Amino acid sequence: MSVTEGTVPFRGHRTWYRVVGPGRAGRLPLLVVNGGPGCSHDYLDDLGALHGETGRQVVFYDQIGCGRSDRPDDPALWVMSTFVEEVAAVRAALGLDRVHLYGHSWGSQIALEYVLTRPAGLASLVLAGPIPSAPVYQAEVRRLKESLPAGVREVLDRHEAAGTLDDEEYREAVMAFYRRWLCRLDPWPPHLVRSFTDIREDVYAALWGTTEWNLTGRLKDWDVTDRLGEIDLPVLVTTGRHDATTPAVVRPLVEGIRGASWTVFEESAHLPSAEEPERYRQVLGAFLVAVEEQEGIRAA
Repeated sequence: MSVTEGTVPFRGHRTWYRVVGPGRAGRLPLLVVNGGPGCSHDYLDDLGALHGETGRQVVFYDQIGCGRSDRPDDPALWVMSTFVEEVAAVRAALGLDRVHLYGHSWGSQIALEYVLTRPAGLASLVLAGPIPSAPVYQAEVRRLKESLPAGVREVLDRHEAAGTLDDEEYREAVMAFYRRWLCRLDPWPPHLVRSFTDIREDVYAALWGTTEWNLTGRLKDWDVTDRLGEIDLPVLVTTGRHDATTPAVVRPLVEGIRGASWTVFEESAHLPSAEEPERYRQVLGAFLVAVEEQEGIRAA
C-alpha cells in the first residue's frame, strides 16, 4: 500500500495530509474530514483500508491547529469559515477535482457548511455521527449525561460547579460518558487514544465549549437544519445504535435531505468505523460504488 504525506499551504501555515493509495480508474477519491474540534484524523485511520479492499484512494488531513499540521496560537482562526476554506485548499492543492466527501461529527458540520457553498465536483456526501444542530445535540447529550449512574453525575456536577475540570476524578467521570456513547471498545484502539490524548483543548473550548454538554463556544447556536433542502447530492448518513448523536439529532438531517439514506450500526457508539470496521467499510464502499455506477463511472 502506497502512502504519500506532505503539507498544503493554508493562510500562511501548513496543513498536513496523507494520501493512501494511487487510486484506480473508475474509483473516485474519498476526502475525510475528521471530528473534534481540536484533534487529529488518526481515529479514522480504519477508513484507509478501503484502498486495499477496493482500490479507492483515501485522503486524510489534520485540520489547522491540530495533529501534524501547524499549530498557530491565534484565537481568530477558530471559526467555522477557517475550516470550510481549508477543505477547499486541500482539494485544490491535491487536485481532487471529482471526489466523495466524508465528514464525521464536528467534521460533518464542516462538510455541511462546505457543501452549502455549492462547490463543483462533489460526487456524494457521507455524514457520520452527524450534527445538523448544535442546540439539539447539546440537549441530547445532557439527557444522556443524566442517565449516568448517580455517583458519576455527582462528580461531574460538583467539579463543573467548582471549575476543577482538570481534576483526575472529573476526567474519569467524563470517560464514563465517552465509554458509553463515544466508543464501546475496551480497551480503546491506539489510533483513537492518539487523537483523544492530543486534543487542542483551547481550540475545542473556542469552538465548542468547556464540556461535551456545555456549549459556550462559537458553535453554540450553530444550526443548518433549515438549509438541508438545498443539498442536491447522494447522501449516506451513518450512526451507531449507542451514538451520542441520537435519533433526535439525526432524524431531522435525514428527513431534510432529499433521498438521504441512513444506516445504523448495532454494536457501535459514535465510532462504527473503529467499532465495526469491516462492516462499516462494506456499507460505505457499496454506497460509493453505487453512486459511481449511477454516474456511469466504471472500474477498470
